[in-house]
Amino acid sequence: QVQLVESGGGLVQAGGSLRLSCAASQRTFSNYAMGWFRQAPGKEREFVAAISWNGGSTYYADSVKGRFTISRDNAMNTVYLQMNSLKPEDTAVYYCAGRPGSASVYFAYAYDYWGQGTQVTVSS
Repeated sequence: QVQLVESGGGLVQAGGSLRLSCAASQRTFSNYAMGWFRQAPGKEREFVAAISWNGGSTYYADSVKGRFTISRDNAMNTVYLQMNSLKPEDTAVYYCAGRPGSASVYFAYAYDYWGQGTQVTVSS
């Protein structure tokens, strides 16, 4: 069982930046593709970004492409989401998630492990 703990959320003005972190409890973290999802009030959970087990492949939702960067440090069992040029529509609870196999999977149900989420609020 992999436990994931997110951190780094907060309140930021539009145009600002935040970096989210997700720490995993097990060394087997390096075997998993990792993803970030978000959920705004009254909306479905949506895919944001994903990264392959070795960091060699990354995938992004069109809405964040060019503004967000996903990365990982397997030695630290941590995955990151650098968010730049934030917009009010980025406001949501952000979750990290892990799954064995491919990172090119954009559906939440395909991920086995989830963190508790961290709130990101972007003011206009």
